[in-house]
Amino acid sequence: MAQNERFEKVYSQGKVSVIEIWVDRETGVNYIFRRDGYAGGMTPLLDKDGKPVVTQAVTQ
Repeated sequence: MAQNERFEKVYSQGKVSVIEIWVDRETGVNYIFRRDGYAGGMTPLLDKDGKPVVTQAVTQ
């Protein structure tokens, strides 16, 4: 991965029906990406209280 890329993929599951978790390296906000065939979408990953999941920002 290039040093200047803002997002980092931290989890991936599936081949045709794909679920991935991406982390914004600047803010630490986690996003969930879902793809099935030619359709897909991305949204912030939320905790049980409806707040965005935030991990320590990756600043490598």
